[in-house]
Amino acid sequence: MIKEYNTIREVAGPLMLVEQVEGAKYEELVEIELPDGELRNGRVLEVNRDKALIQLFEGVTGVNIFNTKVRFKGKGMELDVSQDILGRVFDGQGRPIDKGPKIIPEKRLDINSSPINPYARDYPSEFIQTGFSTIDGLNTLVRGQKLPIFSGNGLPHSQMAAQIARQAKVLGTEEEFAVVFAAMGITFEEAQYFIQDFQKTGAIERTVLFVNLASDPPIERLTTPRLALTAAEYLAFEIGMHVLVILTDMTNYCEALREVSAARQEVPGRRGYPGYLYTDLSSIYERAGRIKGKKGSITQIPILTMPEDDKTHPIPDLTGYITEGQIVLSRTMHMRGIYPPVDVLQSLSRLKDKGIGEGKTREDHADVFNQLFAAYARGLEARELEVILGEAALSDMDRIFYRFAESYERRYIAQKETEDRDIAFTLDLGWELMATLPAAELKRIRPEFIEKYLSKYKEKVEAT
Repeated sequence: MIKEYNTIREVAGPLMLVEQVEGAKYEELVEIELPDGELRNGRVLEVNRDKALIQLFEGVTGVNIFNTKVRFKGKGMELDVSQDILGRVFDGQGRPIDKGPKIIPEKRLDINSSPINPYARDYPSEFIQTGFSTIDGLNTLVRGQKLPIFSGNGLPHSQMAAQIARQAKVLGTEEEFAVVFAAMGITFEEAQYFIQDFQKTGAIERTVLFVNLASDPPIERLTTPRLALTAAEYLAFEIGMHVLVILTDMTNYCEALREVSAARQEVPGRRGYPGYLYTDLSSIYERAGRIKGKKGSITQIPILTMPEDDKTHPIPDLTGYITEGQIVLSRTMHMRGIYPPVDVLQSLSRLKDKGIGEGKTREDHADVFNQLFAAYARGLEARELEVILGEAALSDMDRIFYRFAESYERRYIAQKETEDRDIAFTLDLGWELMATLPAAELKRIRPEFIEKYLSKYKEKVEAT
């Protein structure tokens, strides 16, 4: 039952205080009718006895506290869902913005769903191929995992996000795969880039986009990821699809959360963010995973830009505690023209061992990963030594690993924006690079794999 009130007491910033309210609930949707008949939307942020504090989505400009009507809808924000949401573009309130028809819903779902019950979780164990060697080969993404990308302003995380959305797939299955893409606080140009890229490549057919522009109200930024995850939960756990959710940029989400918290005059925590930032982020990240007895899954790649490239900033710091690893982008590598500029030594996927090996990727995957990582680390040590002491200070073995690091960055890490590498190509490329090292230095690979794989690449390297 919709209740209407004309008892607005105060308006401050994006907030409105309404008195003499009965039965208002936290997160309840509100409709505001201005004297000229214009309708605006809001939601209840706080209830204290007969007072309700409301945040308006569209702002309070033009609101007259004496002649404005407030209607409480008796429900929270819901998303209309059906399989027709695939291929569609929505705004931060779940309304279609692609000039397509209105969604005829099979269900209306509350966007504030609960995180998955830990007892009901199934362990992530299946490889997802992204087409990036630095992710597939070294920091493997596993179905049901939460693997964030830590970036910085000016780094190509948007291009990476679009490329992952185009290329991601579950190998060895005939099961349906979908991408839910949520963009928060981005510019109009960025929004057009994502939409046009998906349309041009055909990826839009299996993608659901939620777009919140920088010019949209901050309160919408708080609902956008929850709308996206609600759509993902429907596709995964009711339709049975494998869903990859990409959230960009979580820093804009946290800034909006801080702005709303300041408007409510809450006591700030670290760097002005609310003390419940960890809990709030958990309510988003923990909606990824697999459920026992359910066919589908939700895998999550949140993308966040670290202010001043600071990994100790509260947003990346708390995100790292909740998620299962991180892909870190390097400004130094970006300045050297390497795309994607992934800092391999700082990146980590804590579940990579669960998604690789025989029957998933290839039997030699773990050994190849370990050897490449160790050889590249030694090559970077040689590079640092050369910078400090000069090339003359390097031993013959140092020079070999120095050249290996250069070749590794140029051929293995770097790839084109349109290049979709399968896992077999990535592993073969790793062997080809390792063939430039003395066999005695391949200490992290089992002898049977050296015998099986190395010889043909040694011949190839010697021939060139």
